[in-house]
Amino acid sequence: MFRKRLQLGLIHVAVAMTLVPINSTLNRVMIKELGIAATVVAFLAILPYLFSPLQVAIGSFSDRYPVFGFRRSPYILFGLALCVIGVIVSPQVAFLMVEQPVLGYLTAALAFGAWGMGYNLSSVSYLALANELSGEQGRGKTIATMWFMMIVSIIFTAISISRLVEPYSPAALQTAFVEVGLVALGLGSLGLLGLESRHQTTERGQENYSLKQMAAVILKSRQSVTFFWYLALLLAAILGQDVLLEPFAAEAFGMNVQQTTRITSIWGVSVLLTILLAGALERRAPRKLVAQTGNLSILAAFLLILSSGMIGSTGIFYIGVILLGAGTGLSTVANLALMFDLTLPGYVGLFIGAWGVANSISRLTGTLLAGIARDSVMLLTGNALTGYLFVFGIESIMVGIAALMLLGIDVQAFRQQVETPSIVERAALAD
Repeated sequence: MFRKRLQLGLIHVAVAMTLVPINSTLNRVMIKELGIAATVVAFLAILPYLFSPLQVAIGSFSDRYPVFGFRRSPYILFGLALCVIGVIVSPQVAFLMVEQPVLGYLTAALAFGAWGMGYNLSSVSYLALANELSGEQGRGKTIATMWFMMIVSIIFTAISISRLVEPYSPAALQTAFVEVGLVALGLGSLGLLGLESRHQTTERGQENYSLKQMAAVILKSRQSVTFFWYLALLLAAILGQDVLLEPFAAEAFGMNVQQTTRITSIWGVSVLLTILLAGALERRAPRKLVAQTGNLSILAAFLLILSSGMIGSTGIFYIGVILLGAGTGLSTVANLALMFDLTLPGYVGLFIGAWGVANSISRLTGTLLAGIARDSVMLLTGNALTGYLFVFGIESIMVGIAALMLLGIDVQAFRQQVETPSIVERAALAD
């Protein structure tokens, strides 16, 4: 199982590597260097997540219909290929948006859309495969291994990009993105080799459920619905800052492209250390307690980042970034473990797809909120920094509300509430 965990980690690494240049370096270049409005960048960033409802369909479809005897691997590989294509072409379309706006916006929609479709295809499939291969007792170790490897890759990817784009030039940026994309494709392909056995089945793999029936399975439990919206709100705050953190550092502290790109590596080291801690804590402390500790750490981090911009302190800013990484690490491991606890056997792909939709909705709303709020406040006040500070304030409130929602989530109550629909119930649902 150790080898399989490493291979699952490589797949997670590959998809994450394609996210770093798009959501980190490119966002900063588009907003600061190219002068593209944050709202426009936010709209491009949310395009991938418009495909998120497909995750439920993909998860359920792959449960029932193998491709050449494999239920997950083909979807993972095709999704990863789309992610790589999106990354490689994204710098060119960013520059094209300035030179030829109409053509640039059209091609940008295609590039970001390709990455988004690939993300949805691959993520729901490899999370479902991780759940199936690990079993209930091994989920914690698998999650910790996958996220540990992912954060290491994010750190190295961020450091590598910062070096490749120094000194900054459009050619250097394009070369860096191509290299990252090709390395990601190679690592992901290596992770898939021999990982999944052919002709695997699930307990209900041969049953055909309508969309109405599948929705009923999820909506039947108040716990699963609450957890869905808890994840959506929490992740909207955490992920919404992705589009603005580096431009904020450039605006507030005058950092260059190389310096702001390294913010991701600092955040990543902090996440990495706390993921190791979270993996140990999971065996000794309740998952909700670990998750809540992470949530409160994230709340404190946003308040510190907000304060750093108000008083112009880079020291407080970096403390906030480190604490944001620490809280993200604790929250990620614990919430993913809770996610698997709130997944019914036989509906693995279906439930993982639903949680994937929550993730995508959160990225969509959080990123859009960040871009629109930043630009709106900037137009009203004439000060870009005020716009950034307003966004971090809103995200602090969102994390606080999510922390309150977590108090009402109970895994045991979920297992009591959710049962497999009976024949009578299924007949009624089919009407």
